[in-house]
Amino acid sequence: MAVESDETLREILDETGTIAVVGCSRTPGKAAHDVPKYMLDRGYDVVPVNPYATAIFGREAYDSIEAVPEGVDMVNVFRPSAETGGVVDAAIDRADVESVWLQLGITNDAAGERAAAAGKRFVQDRCLKVEFARLC
Repeated sequence: MAVESDETLREILDETGTIAVVGCSRTPGKAAHDVPKYMLDRGYDVVPVNPYATAIFGREAYDSIEAVPEGVDMVNVFRPSAETGGVVDAAIDRADVESVWLQLGITNDAAGERAAAAGKRFVQDRCLKVEFARLC
């Protein structure tokens, strides 16, 4: 049950303060670096999740979504579709997470159904940067 309406996408963006970015990259030019940097530059608190990095954007990077301290509103995912189920399940297990956003080209309908059943808003196959620029 992925979110499709502009109204709900805008609500998600308006209500989000902290974004944990799973698969966040240290490499400029990669979407997994440039999209979270764009959101950081627009006032969002971006928490990098990358087990191979100690820091990204001068911020501590965490090994997993489970390791990130409380206070996450959105989990934004830059991982292959086949790897998203576990990330979505970890987000579902967190009381603080209100939405899960899979980037453009990344889909997992079964995980989306689980997220929706758990009361989380679920977005897939959409670029967070593009939607922010379009709607906000």
